[in-house]
Amino acid sequence: MRIKTGDKVMVITGSNKGKIGTVKKVLYKENRVIVEGVNIVHKHQKANGNETGGILDVEAPINASNVMLLDSKTKKPTRIGITIDEKTKKKLRVSKKSNEKFD
Repeated sequence: MRIKTGDKVMVITGSNKGKIGTVKKVLYKENRVIVEGVNIVHKHQKANGNETGGILDVEAPINASNVMLLDSKTKKPTRIGITIDEKTKKKLRVSKKSNEKFD
């Protein structure tokens, strides 16, 4: 999976199509991501001790294939490629549209 926490992404399919948000959490084993402000569900919370109960709005995870990283130059969704930096010998994520480096 080429999406990391803190990345700015756009939802490309589903009921939240076109929404933009930042990735709050990546669930690697389930191949899912939690995006801020996307896929809001109602959670019914029971009161425990000092905490009050009620209906909370919570972001639910969505499949990682339903989001694309936003290119910082064009502000449009882009596919991601991997290149190796010659100086540090580390893998870098690169935009397919503008060759912009993400890391």
